[in-house]
Amino acid sequence: MHKPKIAVLLPCYNEEGAIAKVIRDFRASLPDAVIYVYDNNSRDRTAEIAISEGAIVRTELQQGKGHVVRRMFRDIDADFYVMADGDDTYEASVAPTMVKLAREGAHDLVNCVRRETEDAAYRGGHRFGNLMLTGVVRRIFGNRVRDMLSGYKVFSRRFVKSFPALSQGFDIETELTVHALELSMPVAHAEGPYRGRPPGSESKLRTYRDGWRILMLIFKLIRHERPMLFFSVLGAMFAVGALVLFAPLISTYLDTGLVPRLPTAILSMGLMIVAILSLMVGTILDTVTRGRRELRMLAYLQYPFLSADDSQLRADGGEKLEVHPQGC
Repeated sequence: MHKPKIAVLLPCYNEEGAIAKVIRDFRASLPDAVIYVYDNNSRDRTAEIAISEGAIVRTELQQGKGHVVRRMFRDIDADFYVMADGDDTYEASVAPTMVKLAREGAHDLVNCVRRETEDAAYRGGHRFGNLMLTGVVRRIFGNRVRDMLSGYKVFSRRFVKSFPALSQGFDIETELTVHALELSMPVAHAEGPYRGRPPGSESKLRTYRDGWRILMLIFKLIRHERPMLFFSVLGAMFAVGALVLFAPLISTYLDTGLVPRLPTAILSMGLMIVAILSLMVGTILDTVTRGRRELRMLAYLQYPFLSADDSQLRADGGEKLEVHPQGC
């Protein structure tokens, strides 16, 4: 049987204290995989050490994990992509299980659910922020993904090549999750230990700044992917405001036949018009969003899934694949 082509993707920024061990661990766990280290303007010896360990090192000059992921997905061609952080907080030995789940279960996304092994794994506020943000996404977009902000994932080729990466920073994890949920992709989970960073390694995640950016991205995704919900709630707020202002006016009018507060009546009417317009905008954008989702689905379906029993090579050197029903 022809072995699938596996790429290990390690986005890095100032990880000279951990990157050598991470590369060695993934080479031991996935000996047939090609390991890529994408250096994001590191000021230390990260790239030099990665080269000495035999990894393929490339550079992304635009700062931010979102830019790095977009570059990796654009440049690298593989059947399965294993993405992890270069800070040695994840266990590389879990990778074969995750790849097996992706291949044998025909899952487009396998997410590693973090299991803390020491107190230093999570900084203050990170645990609460992860639970809150994951809970918001699960409630709005579907509850099929746990530990949304985990940086340890396995993707299929068709996930990667249909993913329109738009985020710039750590909010990329949220965008990855919503992409899988919106296209009803098969998703699986594997538990893995999560430990603290080694001495000399510093977290690049800023609790409040990045948490705020992720929350704003969630609202943006709601507006883009659930416009009917977003603009219906907005319209309902305007409508309630209009009714609250209008109630005493109608009461006075029924008692006296007069409308003494004309500006309030005009404001109430204006709010109700805005509410109706919001509902109309939501209806129109919902149709547009459906068309965009269909285009993404077509891009996704251009890449048949590599199942466990595919064994013949195409004439051009790739896999001869058979499309298997995926329930999406």
